[in-house]
Amino acid sequence: MASYLLDTSVIIDALNGKRGRVTLLRNLLLTGNLLCCCAINVTEVYAGMKAKERQQTELFLNSLDYYNVTREIATQAGLLKCTWAERGVTLSVSDVTVAAVAIEHGLLLLTDNVKHYPMPEVTMHPLPPD
Repeated sequence: MASYLLDTSVIIDALNGKRGRVTLLRNLLLTGNLLCCCAINVTEVYAGMKAKERQQTELFLNSLDYYNVTREIATQAGLLKCTWAERGVTLSVSDVTVAAVAIEHGLLLLTDNVKHYPMPEVTMHPLPPD
């Protein structure tokens, strides 16, 4: 059994029934895995949500295990952003925060945006973009 932190794009695709994400997530659950989200995912999903999607969105997000962004995670995210900037790689605050949540809790990151997570400390379950 593994715990998967869903990248926001995976959550949005599942909510919209795209790219086979519903089947993928269902299969992960059926094989005893856990699906998770964090504050960044919730913020990003709500930022793009239409009013008519609210009930379905809340049901889905509430079905996921939730991880808070603690001071330690925020610190780790800032250090990741700084370290990669020194190497000439610009990463978003949201992506380094998701990465820090995954690292801190030993979660597998389920993403189709592998390039957003170059950190070797992040264990990913990459998905094809299409």
